[in-house]
Amino acid sequence: MSSGNPTSKMLAANSLRQIFTQESRPAMGVWQMLPGANISRILARSGADWVMVDCEHGNIDDAAMHEAVPAIAALGVSPIVRIPDLQSSMVKRALDSGAHGILAPLIRTVEDVKNLVTAAKFPPEGKRGFGSPIAMQNFNPMPTFTEYLQQANESLLTMVQIETQEALDSVEEIAPLVDVIFIGPFDLGNNIGHPIIEGKMDPELDEAIERILKAAVTAGKKCGIFCTGGEQAKQYADKGFHMISVATDYTLLGAAMADSLTIARGQGKQDKPASY
Repeated sequence: MSSGNPTSKMLAANSLRQIFTQESRPAMGVWQMLPGANISRILARSGADWVMVDCEHGNIDDAAMHEAVPAIAALGVSPIVRIPDLQSSMVKRALDSGAHGILAPLIRTVEDVKNLVTAAKFPPEGKRGFGSPIAMQNFNPMPTFTEYLQQANESLLTMVQIETQEALDSVEEIAPLVDVIFIGPFDLGNNIGHPIIEGKMDPELDEAIERILKAAVTAGKKCGIFCTGGEQAKQYADKGFHMISVATDYTLLGAAMADSLTIARGQGKQDKPASY
């Protein structure tokens, strides 16, 4: 169900989609793995364009997700939820919380993607149920119930992670079906037999990443990637990626504390290989 209005409230309120539409720069984001609305606010105030609320590998349950999403959205930043798996109920809970989009991990087949899109869209384009009184409050200007129903399908972002051999083999078929194909380099490397060891990426993994980016661009869609820090993020921005995760709260907190302690002890900063 589409409003047919390119300036609809929800399109205007989804800041990540607006950056994609403007095509002037990549959308830089951060990963929230630790629960707490105050952490969400810190990340949203960092200058990030979006915050990924990680319900797959992060310590984020359903209640914590429902706290994080509005905290992020209230600061004009797009909250995106990485769901734990491909169950349609997980899609519903994430979108009903008011997320501006979802990211589905460990996609394997074209059928997986089609089922995900069906779960994320209201009829007639999909089978998502309508009824949450919560979702609307996380868009500014806030849509009415009717406006949310009419505008959600065209406004919310459906993203999938390409991180298995099967998904890589079908990436040219998958890309046209969603808004964003997002690369998880660690699982992708593991699944194609070229794991990232001590931050080192094999040429075969680099080639797979290039293939995924090309598939997205050819399909007229966006391509995202998970990075371990600002320097790597800049490298992928220069390569033309549209959505880039710069760091996670967990690793940044640990690294910042370790650096401060070593400096206080007169030991200076320690160079460490890129890690998750």
